[in-house]
Amino acid sequence: MLNIPLIGLKADQFRHPLDLEATNTLKQLPGLDLMVRQLLGQLGEQFFMLENLASSVQVGENQLPHLHQLLVEACKTLDLEVPQLYVRQHPMPNAYTFAMRGKQPFVVMHTSLIDLLTDEEVKAVIGHELGHLKCEHGVYLTLANLIVLAAGQISPLGTVLAQGLQAQMLEWLRCAEFTCDRAALLATQDPRVVASVLMKLAGGSPTLAPKLNVDAFLAQARAYDDLSSSELGQMLKQAQTAQLSHPVPVLRAREIDRWASSKDYESLLARSGSVCYDGETKTKGGWRNW
Repeated sequence: MLNIPLIGLKADQFRHPLDLEATNTLKQLPGLDLMVRQLLGQLGEQFFMLENLASSVQVGENQLPHLHQLLVEACKTLDLEVPQLYVRQHPMPNAYTFAMRGKQPFVVMHTSLIDLLTDEEVKAVIGHELGHLKCEHGVYLTLANLIVLAAGQISPLGTVLAQGLQAQMLEWLRCAEFTCDRAALLATQDPRVVASVLMKLAGGSPTLAPKLNVDAFLAQARAYDDLSSSELGQMLKQAQTAQLSHPVPVLRAREIDRWASSKDYESLLARSGSVCYDGETKTKGGWRNW
């Protein structure tokens, strides 16, 4: 299904507020962004390119063309240049992306994840990973890891400081996942598709996936909200999620369901195809990451 192309879409227009705050803080660290890109970018990109070519199937017009078409559609919707897409044999449902210098970005999807999903749900996963590229999360994740590593070398307060920074990094990672779920919604423009992906990640299998109920899962998400609304519930929820790199699936489903009903989401779709320059709205074409 073709969706409304969001020409001129900027990353900050769909970032989760907590992700935006944390990312802006990282951007204020002088010189580190450039250092990570220059020192680690080329090495990392070359390493992963060789790894992907050696151990995965590269998707293209002549290889798994239906997946390539989903990638192209998602990129057009999110106004992003098309990265490389690879499919890797793996029993754990997962997808990931990497781009440090922006020259060789790629997305990898595991076969076990593709087996769980419909085509629209695959597009949602692709959109989620494109959100990481659009927001340049790879750079800031590396920065966060470097900060934690450096802090750990400082004695005697280094260990305590590193633990604090590690907690902050994980919190930022969880916020970044909320942002990329929004990118998944923009790519599919159907919140039920995104919620279905999260439901299948929580408790899906190739045999169970067609039988799962999205409405029941969203009701489960609301029940999770109700149980964790008390002071004790908040404490238990924080303790359960403090060491996680991703928010729990029901929380992600609730967040995307709420954002799909927001004026921010509606305005992004309503303003599609136009970009504002100095107060003047003009039509702008092309796939560019601004």
